[in-house]
Amino acid sequence: MKQYTRIVSVIAVLALLGTVNLFAEKMDVHTSSQFQGAKANTGTVSHYVENGKSMLKVSDDFKVPDTPAPTWRVVDSNGNVYTLDAFKIKGGNHEKREVAVPSYIQNIVKVQVYCAWAEVILGEANFSMAVK
Repeated sequence: MKQYTRIVSVIAVLALLGTVNLFAEKMDVHTSSQFQGAKANTGTVSHYVENGKSMLKVSDDFKVPDTPAPTWRVVDSNGNVYTLDAFKIKGGNHEKREVAVPSYIQNIVKVQVYCAWAEVILGEANFSMAVK
């Protein structure tokens, strides 16, 4: 009976540690400055880690520009620019307001809304320091 109680205690502690780790992971949220630009000038973007993946999500007050191809772009601390997914999903009125950051991107200092069709930056938001 003593061994059974010890096993149950160990399982409970491991479950608690896992829950605390997930909670702490969700708490580490970084929010950018407000988007500034000709077409994207509302809302902010938040960076967080979920299930080990780096994620970006625009705030509820962010308005996706009504342009042909608004696209997520990020800039790292070395000035490298990475084009990610489109904000608008083809064949519907759905918007991609959240995007996973590929693991090869080391950090992010700036998020841009880029029109891939016109090849122009519609707006950008900065983090106060590089996020990973």
